[in-house]
Amino acid sequence: MKRLIVNADDFGLTPGVNRAILDLNERGVLPSTTLMATAECFEPAALAAVAQSSLGTGCHVTLVDGRSWLAGDQLPRLTVGATGLFRRTLGSFVQDLLRNRIPEAEIEAEATAQIRRLQSAGVRVTHVDTHKHTHMFPGVYRPLLRAAITCGVPAIRNPFEPEWSVRLTSNAGLVRRLQVRGLRWMRRGFLDAVRQARIATTEGAIGVLATGTLNASILRAFVAAMPEGVWELCCHPGYQDAELAAVRTRLRESREIEREALLEVLPHAAGISLIHFGNLAGGSATNGDVTSGNLAAAPAKSH
Repeated sequence: MKRLIVNADDFGLTPGVNRAILDLNERGVLPSTTLMATAECFEPAALAAVAQSSLGTGCHVTLVDGRSWLAGDQLPRLTVGATGLFRRTLGSFVQDLLRNRIPEAEIEAEATAQIRRLQSAGVRVTHVDTHKHTHMFPGVYRPLLRAAITCGVPAIRNPFEPEWSVRLTSNAGLVRRLQVRGLRWMRRGFLDAVRQARIATTEGAIGVLATGTLNASILRAFVAAMPEGVWELCCHPGYQDAELAAVRTRLRESREIEREALLEVLPHAAGISLIHFGNLAGGSATNGDVTSGNLAAAPAKSH
C-alpha cells in the first residue's frame, strides 16, 4: 500500500497562502497542513481549518525566524533578550543549540503554548512539525515530543528525507544536497524517541531538498518512484500577492509553481491514497484513507 500525506507548511502566513491551501484541499490534492500559531493570518486560517473537516491541521512550531507566543521574559535564552523574537537564522539557532545555550524546558514551554493556541481556537491538532525542520536535532525533538504528549497530539513529522527522493531532486545545489544527507545520521535517535513516546510518524519526508524548486517534473518523478509505506510530501503552495511580498521569506514565485504542480500531477497519481496525519492514529493509516481525487468525500475526522 502506498499512502501519501501531502502537507502544506505555513498555513496562516498570508491571505494568499491560506487561500491556496484551502483551494487545493477542496480540489482533492491537499489533505494536510500545518498552522503557524504566531502568524499574521492565524485567526482566519484557524476558522477555516475548523470548518473544512477534510483538512487535517497540525501545528507548525516556530522556534527560529519569527516571534514567540509566550512573553520574551519567559524565554530568555530561546528568544533574543526579552524581545520575544527568535534568532533570525537557522545557523545561529543550531550553533547555540549544540552549545547547550537553549534549554529544552524553554522549547517545551513554547511548543506547548503554540499547540495550545491552535486547540483553544477549536482546531483538533493532528500532528506537529517545525519551521525549518529544527526537530531533526535531539535538543528540539525531545522537548517537542513531550509537548505533543502533554497536548494529546498523536503524530509528528519524520523530517528525514530518504535517499530515493534526494536522488530525484535533480535541480538542488550540491551544498544543500550534502546537508540533507549529512543530517541523516540523527534519524535513528529520532525514530527511537518517537517510538518510546508512542507517537505516530511516517517513513520519511520527501520534498525537503526540493523546497523552493519543487515543480511538476520533480513531483511526477516522486510519485512514480514512491515505494510502499506512508510518506509525507512537504510543500509550500500559495498565491503570490502583495502580502507575500511584504513577508520575510525566500519562497515567493515557487509557491505558485508548487500549487500548479500539485494540481497537474496528483489527480493522476494512480495507486496512491492521500491521507492526513489524523489517519495515523493508533499507528495505522488504513482508517479513513482518502483516495487520490476523492478527498472531499473523506470522513470528518480532523476537527
